Amino acid sequence: MKNTFYSQRFSIAPMLKRTDRHCRYFFRKLSKNTLLYTEMISPNAIMHAKNDYLAYNDEEHPVALQLGSSNTALLAYCAKLAELRGYDQINLNVGCPSQRVQKGHFGASLMGEPMLVADCVKAMRDVVSIPVTVKTRIGIDDSDSYKFLYDFVSIVAEKGGCDNFIVHARKAWLSGFSTKENREIPPLDYSRVYKLKRDFLKLTISINGGIRNLDEAKVHLQYLDGVMIGRAAYQNPYILAEVDRVLFNCSNTVQLDLITIVRSMYPYIEAELTKGTCLGHITRHMTGLFQKIPGSRKWKHYLNENAYKPDADIEVLEKALSLISI
Repeated sequence: MKNTFYSQRFSIAPMLKRTDRHCRYFFRKLSKNTLLYTEMISPNAIMHAKNDYLAYNDEEHPVALQLGSSNTALLAYCAKLAELRGYDQINLNVGCPSQRVQKGHFGASLMGEPMLVADCVKAMRDVVSIPVTVKTRIGIDDSDSYKFLYDFVSIVAEKGGCDNFIVHARKAWLSGFSTKENREIPPLDYSRVYKLKRDFLKLTISINGGIRNLDEAKVHLQYLDGVMIGRAAYQNPYILAEVDRVLFNCSNTVQLDLITIVRSMYPYIEAELTKGTCLGHITRHMTGLFQKIPGSRKWKHYLNENAYKPDADIEVLEKALSLISI
């Protein structure tokens, strides 16, 4: 059943080979209000792959599907399909700088074609009633002036009808840097995103990039509508356990016990094991839960060594938990 509360205030970034359905289910155990995103998925994969790329668990709500494409017809078809499947939001990736993505004519390179991005957004908005948002950068290559960003947002908002942007506060280099380097080397410019919000007060503007904890998130929320955190939360999932209390003012939030969190996953894990899912495909998202707690390295090492074995089951997690000292 859908979570009726929906907000862009705090979200977990779409991360390739990270935010799959098992990861999202686990994250939802930690926070009821955080907006979760799928990995970036291409419409071709949705339409032609053997796997069901739109599969998710009802407990994941609110959950957004991120699409990567510049084909308006395919985007519209998949957006409508996602709405019928119950997704809460569609997001268009205009921020990924990888060479593979560029060859597919989508991702960050589309910042240079704002009218095409507007057409993509409009095509999806024309067929769905759920929000269609754009995740982008502050610039690409030498097109990194504030005017370039302003013009991009202005065109996509006016011509495409997009009223919700998530901005990674770094520009992207389309050549010379790897995807990983593009997440770390181009300097952050938070002030540019703040200015964007001041110039587009009616738009929902969220910020992403280099945000490490909820204290930093609270600072950004003084100027913006939302904060998106990626790898910092993936590496230390317990950040999410404080989100509902700290950022959503949920007075009824109880202190989450880490051991209880792990064991609350058991029914889901057992159901997945009966379907043939490998235990390690679920627990790989949980290894950072006990960061800075005595035994955390042993916990992580034991899961990495044993969760991928053919007969791995709940007993592997129980053994790993015995190595933690709380």
